[in-house]
Amino acid sequence: MKELWKTYRVCAILRGIPWGQLFTYVQTAIDGGIHLFEIAMNSQDGEQQIKAVKKEFGDSICVGAGTVTTLERCRAAADAGAEFFLTPCVNRNVLEFCAENKIPILPGVMTPTDVSVCMEYGCSVMKLFPAGSLPKGYIKSLKGPFDGTEYVAVGGVKPENAADFVKQGFLGAGIGSNLISKEYIESGNWREAKKGIMSMMAEIKELEK
Repeated sequence: MKELWKTYRVCAILRGIPWGQLFTYVQTAIDGGIHLFEIAMNSQDGEQQIKAVKKEFGDSICVGAGTVTTLERCRAAADAGAEFFLTPCVNRNVLEFCAENKIPILPGVMTPTDVSVCMEYGCSVMKLFPAGSLPKGYIKSLKGPFDGTEYVAVGGVKPENAADFVKQGFLGAGIGSNLISKEYIESGNWREAKKGIMSMMAEIKELEK
């Protein structure tokens, strides 16, 4: 998981995107520089959307399944061909399923206990959620006792502040509905949406120099 996030940095979180806008939404994100996607399993037809996006865009992107909170969703996401799983919380059943089936997982954590449990299952990269609600020094506090761990920021992340999370020490960030404003989606202003994503990705890339 570490190399995945070091390569891509930002994941577009798709939850409840209508079928008629799905491919345009994904293409806009790709054009802006994003190649990592999460399709939430609590979206209507989540597994079907995973299959459709993978078929349409192929190896140009990496597609994972999000909100994988039950064994039923684990099986459905695996059958859909999700390349990795993400969760909003720590669930031992899900962690065990991924360990047994060798599926990369980014589990959602917030507390030191959460981190400790995930480490039992070999996870060293975790999703700090909700990152935007936590103090800026929180990630440093977690890394102190849990050396070797890395974190991805999810929750409260937008194009305008994504680079700030990377500056704090996060490996990358996941962005949901904040990625493309509702106004742009409703008006079909995908050009401006792309510009915003490009600006965010350029700012993050600049930090790598």
